[in-house]
Amino acid sequence: MDIILTPAEIGGIISIPSSKSHTIRALLIATFAEGESTIINPLISQDTYSCIEACKSLGALIERSNENSLRVIGVRIPDRITTIDCGNSGTTMYLAAAMASASSQKTTFTGDHQLIRRPVAALLDSLEALGVTVESQLGHYPPFSVQGPIKGGATSIECQTSQYLSALLLALPMAQGNSVITVPLLNERPYVEMTLHWLAKQHIQLEYDTKLSLIKVKGNQSYKPFEATIGGDYSSASFFFCAAAITGSPLTIQGLDPEDPQGDKEILTILHKMGCMIEWKDTSVTITGPARGSLAGGTFDLNTMPDALPILAVTACFAQGTTVLYNVPQARIKETDRITVMCNNLNKLGAVIEELPDGLIIHGQGYLTGGICDGYEDHRVIMAMAIASLGCSESVTIRGTDAVEVTFPTFFTLLDTIKHK
Repeated sequence: MDIILTPAEIGGIISIPSSKSHTIRALLIATFAEGESTIINPLISQDTYSCIEACKSLGALIERSNENSLRVIGVRIPDRITTIDCGNSGTTMYLAAAMASASSQKTTFTGDHQLIRRPVAALLDSLEALGVTVESQLGHYPPFSVQGPIKGGATSIECQTSQYLSALLLALPMAQGNSVITVPLLNERPYVEMTLHWLAKQHIQLEYDTKLSLIKVKGNQSYKPFEATIGGDYSSASFFFCAAAITGSPLTIQGLDPEDPQGDKEILTILHKMGCMIEWKDTSVTITGPARGSLAGGTFDLNTMPDALPILAVTACFAQGTTVLYNVPQARIKETDRITVMCNNLNKLGAVIEELPDGLIIHGQGYLTGGICDGYEDHRVIMAMAIASLGCSESVTIRGTDAVEVTFPTFFTLLDTIKHK
């Protein structure tokens, strides 16, 4: 579906959907916990549906216990041969694949046309080193299969994506023996800290250094049933944070935990440096941008928050001066090459922008004109371009917007509610 959006003033109060990353971790841990767990306020989107179906394929019983909760009866160790289609969900594929290797039965993983371009070689090599039987016709990409039981031992893994390390951390407590992981490269550290947060709540025994470069995991542990409430998603909220920054308007976003380990929380620090006022009150935060066109440019390391690249690239176009977004090469291996895609799209709207190998340089002019751009079947690109339309001088047409269903099905509804008619 194509959509035409016009410039608008905004304001008001909105609530943000729950965290995708927390929801998927909760579902998988509940699946591998023998007994009944309750997940309150989970995100319901295409990605989490993919995870729910993956968990069911592994043997879990999942049903709604009420309008706002999921009841999960886990199986601890799956005992069936199965094929899992992860759709567009890379998080589900990486994490579930490693955890499925606790089973002695073969599990095959595949996905949609974007997911099968996501690299898996580093994770599969580590799983093999830990005693898992791996089969992959394409070597570096899905589809592939894993068959355990995972034995444990020692492995070294370069984590171009944090999901490799999170996958091993979730799987290795179920290994037959103890394990040591050496991590010479780690991108997106906060997502690993989120995984460690869940493991701590499960009282999983492990040791690690401050750089997360050496991690020791005790084997022969198990997950326990739990009840947990999923908080708001900072990745989703970032689009509305930046809407306030671009338009110079106050906007209040509810339902966010200021202590949550989500890495995209750091976008508030960046917006403050660009000239925004940030005010917290309990679980609500109000962002007020400066006058339109007067945000300040800056240089920002996005390694810990790669999903923020599209919306921060948009925001930088409405700043004065040069903004450099760097140290985020992993943005090239998401649903799209987001560095190239955002450069192409923003050029179409009148930006002065150029690519770096690991980011973007945006020469902010304080405005964009408008025009026609592409969604590229990438939910974060679509949402970023929709927010760009608020500050443009003319309308913006986005070709293909269906992919917002992946993580934020209510995005356009919420966007409409904050526009002043």
